[in-house]
Amino acid sequence: MNPAPAQPVIDTHVILRDGDKLLLSQRGGPYGYGRWHLPSGKLDQGESLSVGAARELLEETGVRVDPHHLRLVHVVHHQQGDDVERIGLFFVATEWSGEPVNREPAKCLYLAWFTVHELPEDIIEYPKEGLLGYLNDNGGLTEHGWA
Repeated sequence: MNPAPAQPVIDTHVILRDGDKLLLSQRGGPYGYGRWHLPSGKLDQGESLSVGAARELLEETGVRVDPHHLRLVHVVHHQQGDDVERIGLFFVATEWSGEPVNREPAKCLYLAWFTVHELPEDIIEYPKEGLLGYLNDNGGLTEHGWA
């Protein structure tokens, strides 16, 4: 008997970049509480990747970005557990409007800018793999959590 086809969750992550600075969010929900993450979220049904990434960025930070100004920079295929896998698409945004504000205080404790040379040590592993994959230009794909 063949195994069922994979049904991964598709996530979009936005690396909001201002020169050498990147915006990170400190998680306030149960997943990774107190640790750092990128603005991100699940793709909605019928939504293109870049539109979903722009929507999530706006929902979480109030920052508007034209989906056409997002550039795909890395993909992470993440094995979250025995029955959950995720495909994370990491986009960089260097052109946007608005100032970042925490629009989801129930899920986010704090937004902060970090330089690419002084990132916090406690970034959640899954988004950290995509961020470092982009910063280190290591080929475009990271497979994380697979045995």
